[in-house]
Amino acid sequence: MPTQLMLPVVVMIRHAQSEWNRQGRFTGWADPPLTDAGRDEAVRAGKALAEIGYRFDVIHTSRLERAQETAQIVMRHSDNTGVPVATDWRLNERHYGALQGEDKIAMAARVGEEQVWRWRRGYLDRPPRMLADDPEMPSRDPRWADIDATHLPNGESLAATRERVMDFWGEIITPQIIAGKRLMIASHGNTLRALIMALQDMSVAAIEDFEIPTGVPIVYAFSPKGEPIGWHYLNSDAAQAA
Repeated sequence: MPTQLMLPVVVMIRHAQSEWNRQGRFTGWADPPLTDAGRDEAVRAGKALAEIGYRFDVIHTSRLERAQETAQIVMRHSDNTGVPVATDWRLNERHYGALQGEDKIAMAARVGEEQVWRWRRGYLDRPPRMLADDPEMPSRDPRWADIDATHLPNGESLAATRERVMDFWGEIITPQIIAGKRLMIASHGNTLRALIMALQDMSVAAIEDFEIPTGVPIVYAFSPKGEPIGWHYLNSDAAQAA
């Protein structure tokens, strides 16, 4: 029977604070950079991983700048410079449709706090869809031209986000866990919520109250067959403060 230290581990991290996190805006697939405070968060995450001696074979990130910048900073400060980085759009944040860029407080004043809470936290609640002629529509954005347009969202529920991230997980991550690869995933709050919900078999009520702090590594243990066992924050004090 393998001990906990022998079990495969995947480190997951929600990107550090971005400019739109700081401003309280719906971000989705928009691409704001990290704040200086966010870069400090990523440095602390990297140093925490270095103290434990984590080494990675592959780093997976979304195709959005804030996740990639977080990963690069963590790599530099955890002695993982030079590790191959693979990007995948299925690790992108939940697409917030027509809400993308909107101020959450101003929107709450307009439509009510309960509606904004449902858009942000509800499992099946879908935001207003982005219009087809919006230049920010993924199907019109050259950044996503290599992806089948029928797969590109114009506003997602958390349930839809779960479907695409679990498709990525089954195709890419599970085989790498079974192959013994040491992995880190830098992604986004809703994407990781959806992922952990599926891995932990969390209820809808539980996931709607579940929040992941920015820039705090999650250490997730798996069996050699890729079956989820359990997880914890690497820095529980930082997670509690967040």
